[in-house]
Amino acid sequence: MAVRHDAGWAIRGTGAYLPDRCVRSEDLSRSLGLEPSWIEDRTGIVRRHLAAPGQAASDLAAAAAARALDAAGLDAGDLGLIVLGTSTPDLVAPSTACRVQALLGARRAAAFDVAAACTGYVFGLQAALGWLATQRGSAPYALVVGVEVYSRFLDPADRGTIAVFGDGAGATVLGPVPAPYGIGPVTLGSDGSGADDVLIPAGGSRLPASADTLAGLGHTIRMDGRAVRGFITRIFPRVVAEATEAAGIKPADLSLVVPHQPNPRLVASLAPGAGLGPDQLAIVGQDVGNIGAASIPYALDRSVRTGRLAPGDLVLLAGFGAGVTWGHALLTWPPA
Repeated sequence: MAVRHDAGWAIRGTGAYLPDRCVRSEDLSRSLGLEPSWIEDRTGIVRRHLAAPGQAASDLAAAAAARALDAAGLDAGDLGLIVLGTSTPDLVAPSTACRVQALLGARRAAAFDVAAACTGYVFGLQAALGWLATQRGSAPYALVVGVEVYSRFLDPADRGTIAVFGDGAGATVLGPVPAPYGIGPVTLGSDGSGADDVLIPAGGSRLPASADTLAGLGHTIRMDGRAVRGFITRIFPRVVAEATEAAGIKPADLSLVVPHQPNPRLVASLAPGAGLGPDQLAIVGQDVGNIGAASIPYALDRSVRTGRLAPGDLVLLAGFGAGVTWGHALLTWPPA
C-alpha cells in the first residue's frame, strides 16, 4: 500500500545495549516485602537491567550506536549528526550526545540532546530528518539514540517506580534510500499541564541541589501512577488512530507497531481498542522494564534481529511520556 513519506531517508541500521546486571522481578518483589509475583502480575515485567557503578548514559549509548553503525555497514566518520534522547544525562551540561560523539570518534558529526522524556527517540527522529533534508556538504547519515540510566534516580523504597524502571539504550542510523521506502509522516505533541505527573523535582534551576533536596530524595523520580495510567490509556489508541488516518490506511494495514511500553501488560491490553491484533505489537518490556527514550529503538532493534520486518512493511512508532509528550512516525521499511 502506498503511503506518503519523507522520501529519501530511512533507517539503515539498528543497535541496542543492556548492562550486564539483571534483576528479576520476583527477587525485587521479595526485597520490597511483597509476594514474588507482585510486580509481574501488575506490569508483565519479568526482569530489568541495571548499569554498573561508573557506567553512565553515554557508555550505554555509545555501545548501542556502535552496533547500529555495524548493522548499517558504516564507520563513525560517516556520521554528520548525532541526536540523543534521554531524561538521565551524564551531566546537566554539556550534552550527553557530545560525550557519545567523542566515544565513537565521530569527528564530522554535530551532536545535541533532546529532552522529551520517553518520547525522546521520536522527537530526535524528527530533528534528524529535518537536518538531513536541509543540510548541505556534510555526511548524509544521522544517528538517533535513546538511552536511560534510571537506576541512578530511583528511591529504593518507592515500589511504584523501582518496580518498573530499568536501564538500556537503543540506536538507529538514518541514511538515503530510494522511493518508495522512507519515514513519515512524523507528528509530535505536548501538554505541559501534565508536567508534574512524572518528574525529578530537584537538581534544576527551580529547585537546585542542596542538603535539604538530598535528604528529601528530591533527586529521584516521582510519579503519579494513576495519572500516568490514565494518560497511557487515552494516548495510545489516539496515536494509532491519528497516524493511520493521516496516512489514509487502517490499523490492520500496519505490519508492526512499536510502542513505548512503561507497563507492557497495560499497553498490550489497549491493542484491541486501537484496532490492533496482538501479533502486530512489538512488546519487549517484559525483559527490560521501562527504559524510557530507549524503549522504542530497543524494541525496533529486537524486531529487526528476530526477522519480524520485511521490505515494504508499514511500521508505526508510537511514543508517549512525561511532559506530557507524545509522537508517532510511520515507516515504510527498506530493503537491507
